[in-house]
Amino acid sequence: MTKTMRKWLLGIIIVVFIGLIAVNVRKSTKFELGTRENYALTSRDATIKNGIMVFCYHRILNNNDMMVKSVEALTPNNQLHVYNVNLSEFKKQMHFLQQHHIKVISTAQMAKMLKNNQPIHGKYVVLTFDDIDRTMTENAAPVMKHYGYPFTASIITGSTGNYIGGEQLATWPQILKLRRSAGSKMTLGVHTNHMHYLVKGTPAFNLKKNYSKFTSDYATSQKVMKQKTGQKSPIFTYPYGSGTPIVQNFLLHQPELKVIYTLNNGIVTSESDLQLAPRMIVTKNSWPSIAHWLEK
Repeated sequence: MTKTMRKWLLGIIIVVFIGLIAVNVRKSTKFELGTRENYALTSRDATIKNGIMVFCYHRILNNNDMMVKSVEALTPNNQLHVYNVNLSEFKKQMHFLQQHHIKVISTAQMAKMLKNNQPIHGKYVVLTFDDIDRTMTENAAPVMKHYGYPFTASIITGSTGNYIGGEQLATWPQILKLRRSAGSKMTLGVHTNHMHYLVKGTPAFNLKKNYSKFTSDYATSQKVMKQKTGQKSPIFTYPYGSGTPIVQNFLLHQPELKVIYTLNNGIVTSESDLQLAPRMIVTKNSWPSIAHWLEK
């Protein structure tokens, strides 16, 4: 066999090997996506007539980002599937709110509305973003500025600028630049400092052995927030759902916190406890139920 033939044979073997890997990963992807929650509004919550729906976004992707589309096709990583909204869809969603005269309010406005246990009349929306990756600052922020919408963005204070879960987080200079541009329309929350990860499917901060580590991590996140912005944040945003009773009790005793956001599905009503505020993760699967509730 000549040297040229050996090269061709090796090339064919490599192509076939990569092809087999791609097929197996795609099968895994379809299985995982097929068995995952779609985060739609529950039938019980759909009957609520008045309330505040808190949207939760992660990444707002450019529609023509071929690299992201290629990665999505080959990986079952839910961070690159479930939590994505294309920019064109995000623009339609923001226009939908304007078109249907939905009042978009800030987290602080929501807290003020519930402070005196006054009934909520009508339907409102709060916009929140977890992690603050670059697609939030580059793609989502200009759209919200166009409509004049306020929003809350929660920072993994110890990971800014890093790659995490398939996304590149915005740097502190990028975040602070956006904050100067958005002014009072932007509110910052803390999203842990270095505990935004899972241990065998369990959030690290919910492991009993990590409790003291979590309390220290929280203190660090607020310290970094104050160093960078001049003040602590009144908002803590859980990664991965919510916390154990001991974690929640710790947060309840932090005097600066006014709102604790979870990823528990639901609508904020006048009876809600903002120390366990529910949110709706916005995806292509959950959006129809969200839109239906808002336009009823």
